[in-house]
Amino acid sequence: MRASLIQIAVDPDETVDSRRRRAASLVVGQRGSDLVVLPELWPVGAFSYTAFEDEAEPLTGPTHRAMAEAAAEAGVWLHAGSIVERADDGTLYNTALVFSPRGERVAAYRKIHRFGFDQGEAVMMGAGEDLVTVALPMTTLGLATCYDLRFPELFRGLIDAGAETLVVAAGWPERRRAHWTLLAQARAVENQAYVLAVGCAGTHAEVPQAGHSLVVDPWGEVLAEAGGGEEVLTVEFDVAKVAATREQFPALKDRCLGPTG
Repeated sequence: MRASLIQIAVDPDETVDSRRRRAASLVVGQRGSDLVVLPELWPVGAFSYTAFEDEAEPLTGPTHRAMAEAAAEAGVWLHAGSIVERADDGTLYNTALVFSPRGERVAAYRKIHRFGFDQGEAVMMGAGEDLVTVALPMTTLGLATCYDLRFPELFRGLIDAGAETLVVAAGWPERRRAHWTLLAQARAVENQAYVLAVGCAGTHAEVPQAGHSLVVDPWGEVLAEAGGGEEVLTVEFDVAKVAATREQFPALKDRCLGPTG
């Protein structure tokens, strides 16, 4: 399987429309990949809370249209990162979108764990309720977004639902970059799955982004890692390694869900 992780930079001087067109062009440029992934909230910036209301869009709004067209033009499965979705009742959600190579939306995942404690996303956005997996011809994806990475129970649920490749779209800050790498490797090892962790470059509301998108295999080995700037990280990996790892070292069979007395 060939995956391209687009670590796009968010520049506060670039308009959302311009960045949307640029992201679509970057997606189209990945013809030949099976899967392309964008980061969290790249149209507006994950920490640009003051812009959320103004830049919120319906699920099928301009970013949806641009990404559907780009996926179809490139002929790729596209995890289009996430948008600020405004639901019909006015509630805002941090919503990830996945498109087929025909440009059809096959999944939408509303972020379950909202970051900010008593401010920002945590108070401005609604919480998603559903785990989401997407069956590709070559593997089953499990979807997670940024802060979700800190909650291993979410990933256990995705594995139980059949996920073999865990995709984490993020706007992770530079000051916690060590956690980003550590947690991505931990989620891969404990679930014996691939992790594709895609972050942003640039600065969101004066918060420098970590970049350093990475692909981790089921043994926790980092197969590829980006730098700190805008970059497309492309890696080929053998999805059969998930089943082989789980057979060779069947730790998941020994899960204990509670006290045994």
